[in-house]
This record gives sequence, structure tokens and C-alpha cells, in this order.
Amino acid sequence: MQQLTIGKNQAGQRLDKFLKKAFPNAGTGFLYKMLRKKNITLNGKKAEGKEILAQGDEIKCFFSEETFASLSGAENRETTSDYRKAYRSLKDISVLYEDEDILLLNKPAGVLTQKAKPEDLSLNEWLIGHLLATDAITEADLATFHPSVCNRLDRNTSGIVLCGKTLSGSQALSRIIKDRTVKKYYQTICKGKIVQESTLEGYLYKEESTNTVKVYADPSEAPAEASYIRTIYMPNAVAGDFTLLTVELVTGKTHQIRAHLAGTGHPLLGDTKYGDNKLNRRMQSEYSLHHQLLHAGRICFPKEAEGPLAKVSGQTFTAPLPHKFAEILQALNLAPDSAC
Repeated sequence: MQQLTIGKNQAGQRLDKFLKKAFPNAGTGFLYKMLRKKNITLNGKKAEGKEILAQGDEIKCFFSEETFASLSGAENRETTSDYRKAYRSLKDISVLYEDEDILLLNKPAGVLTQKAKPEDLSLNEWLIGHLLATDAITEADLATFHPSVCNRLDRNTSGIVLCGKTLSGSQALSRIIKDRTVKKYYQTICKGKIVQESTLEGYLYKEESTNTVKVYADPSEAPAEASYIRTIYMPNAVAGDFTLLTVELVTGKTHQIRAHLAGTGHPLLGDTKYGDNKLNRRMQSEYSLHHQLLHAGRICFPKEAEGPLAKVSGQTFTAPLPHKFAEILQALNLAPDSAC
């Protein structure tokens, strides 16, 4: 007989979903059969599989050690070397906030939020490496739960990324992102003069083959798969032919800010996909800028948040501007009294 005790990272999910993670080499039908025959029990009793697990619950599996190891895939379980390598190798990532359920990380430009190819090292691997290094999780925990980033930033966008340390933390963050009660603010420098706050609306369609998007003002002209988007921008400073903007990302779609502003004639500095090529070459020559200036600098949590988010209820967190961004702000005489 083998026993599994539910920890905080596993609590809050259905028993059958947990069993599928714990025994990836077992078929769904086999697991339900084991439940019916009481070869798998929950707290000493017969279970159906739809029960919601709580911390401290005990699952007993009446398998031989060999069968348990085979069904759990222990002999083929992934190593943690990539996580530890990412934690050592990726530089300038900082923890802005951490409690037992969530983290807020400050991602530098140039780092992927999640891997695009198997060999990539991303912020997600760094996160798990950090949690392993600080003993917040163990290698055994990774068999049934992977802490993960809950929102994405483009590789060359810097700033705040929300991360779940526990299942309940991940679920709570995903919920406030989906219902848009968490407010996300970005800073950018764009081409042209913008003197008034404005709200942009449109319909965004992503072309998967080119990893680019197109924004349509008229929904009748947009493909059926296009998503509604809404972007609010507020000018902070204007100098010459440049504007420093704070942008509220109301909806969160791929390249939304970059494409939306480019469509109004105000592309972001350094944006090689949607920007002004002549201006970008100037920025590269004068400031060695090779990516868009876009920084997720401020996030505001909803008031009266409960459960895993109770500690951050109503709080605002900020991430300092990257050095390159601050340098160009000064050079263009755009540095305002308040950065975000």
C-alpha cells in the first residue's frame, strides 16, 4: 500500500484530476475502476472521483511498489535541471512581492515568459527554480502541481508578471485576470504628440503564421475569430515628436498595445514589427535600442479580495523602469515627476 497526503499545492482540485496527474501512465478507465474496487481510497473511504481535495486528505493506493512506480512514471519523471539552470542563468529577474500563494516578478526585456521551444529557458522555469532553491516547493511536489506564471508579456516587454505558487493562488490570479478586476498599467514612449487621454476600441485578429496581429475598427470588416480589445492611454509628458504614455490594458490580447497605437499613427519606439523603421534605426544608432520600449510598471489588485489574495487586497505594486528606458527618457527630455 502506498499513501499520498494532499498538501497546499494539491488542495482545491477534484480527486480524479489529481489522480490523472499523479498517475500519468494510467488510463482514465483504470483509475475509475480502482476507485470502484476501493483499490484507491480517500480518507479510508470509497470515493467516486468528483470529491474536492482538502489539505491533509489521505489517498491510499493498494498497489505494489512496482505498479505504483510504473503508473506514476517515476522512472521517467522530468529532472529539475532546467529549472535550476534557468534560476542560475537568467539575469536581472527580481521578486517584487511573495507570500505563501503568489509571487510578483519583474521580468527584464529579452526573457520569454513561457518557453516557445523545448530547449528554451523562460521566466516560468526561473520561477520553479526559485521556489526549489528557497524550499518553497520540493521535487516531489512537481509530480502533481507546477507553479506557473498567470499572465504573459512579450519577450521584449519588461515588467510585472503574476505567478501562482499554489493551486489556489493560481486559480485566484486567473480569476481576477479573466474578470478584469486587476488593473494593469504600462509605460511606453511613442512617436508623435498625444496631448489628451483617450480610449481606443477595436477588434484584433492574430495571424499565427507570422505572429503578428491586425486591428480593425469596424467589426463587420474583422474576421469572425477577431477579439474585442480596449486600450486607455494617458499622456505623461510630450517633448519634440515624442510622447511618454501610461497605458491601461483593459483587455489583454497579443501585441494589443503595440498594434493599437501603431494603428493610430503613434507606434512605439523600437518596435520592429509595428513601428517606424527609420525612427527605429535612429534609436538603434543613438541609444543601442533593439526592442520596443514597453514596460508593465504598475498593477492594482481589487479591493476586498479574499482567500489567497487577501494579503494584497487593494494594494498597488510597481516595478522600476529598466535602465535603457530611463536613459532614453532623459535623453528625449520626457522624464516626468512621476514615472508611472
